[in-house]
Amino acid sequence: MPYLNNSGIGIYYRTEGAGSPVVLMHGTSGDMETWRDYGYVDALNQSHRLILIDSRGHGHSDKPHDPATYTLVQRVGDIVAVLDALEIRKAHYVGYSMGGWIGFGMAKHAPDRVLSLSLGGAHPYEDSMKMQRDTWAGRTTADVLAQAEADGRAFTEDRRVRYLANDPQALAALCGPRENNEAVLSGMKMPCLIYCGDADPRHPLAKKAAAAVTGAKFASLPGLDHPAGFSESRLALPHLRAFLNPSPLRGDQQPAKPL
Repeated sequence: MPYLNNSGIGIYYRTEGAGSPVVLMHGTSGDMETWRDYGYVDALNQSHRLILIDSRGHGHSDKPHDPATYTLVQRVGDIVAVLDALEIRKAHYVGYSMGGWIGFGMAKHAPDRVLSLSLGGAHPYEDSMKMQRDTWAGRTTADVLAQAEADGRAFTEDRRVRYLANDPQALAALCGPRENNEAVLSGMKMPCLIYCGDADPRHPLAKKAAAAVTGAKFASLPGLDHPAGFSESRLALPHLRAFLNPSPLRGDQQPAKPL
């Protein structure tokens, strides 16, 4: 697994597959392997070169405890550093939850590195993140895992082991308040897909964000809450596949003439 140092923070990443490059960025308390857990890697690596990254504070990347090391621009910088290390000028970007929020950061801080954005369960508006911060502050990962399982979330044994390896102090630190980045929406010119479960509290703001981006597609995933919007990949993947691999024009179709 390749490793790079970005301004003193170690970032782990891996690539697999072949085709146009796609960055996959997980959510809070996840890691690069969660994309494999729920079938995304196998579904996408036949047509794309997947760039899997452990976001700072997660997985095999460094896990600092200082909230000042988790700014949006720093997290965008990690992705840019990985693209630079791979000598990739532009890539498609797919992110869920925290990964989707970082995707809005890519549009703000590194739009020239983005071919398209697919952002799930996320929005660019102000968010105190207090509930997420309180989830981890002063608790052990075993406590949080037990609560998640009691709430009905299912974990494979491998996923449980990786979840228990989380650092709760790092996770509390990275769940700092998020500023309002609504202004970025009007300038997002790259193709954009925003999707969200319709039982996710973030659904109204995700839909609002999509409406503010010219030409953006919005997909509402029926019956899914926030965790299920990622884990139920059978509902998310058709939208991602269609967006990343648009169907060519049929023989009886002609491209629109420029005005």
